[in-house]
Amino acid sequence: MLRWTVIFLVVAIIAAIFGFGGIAAGAASIAKILFFIFIVLFLISLIAGGFRRVD
Repeated sequence: MLRWTVIFLVVAIIAAIFGFGGIAAGAASIAKILFFIFIVLFLISLIAGGFRRVD
């Protein structure tokens, strides 16, 4: 699950770079939404992974 979150986070960052740079004005709002969604998912995955410790 953490692996998928990191993959989507990287995709969102790449989309944000293209969108925020003015290359595609329509993609900027989508990139912003994806960026924040996947930041939240990434943080949730980190917190959930912290509770599952293997001894």
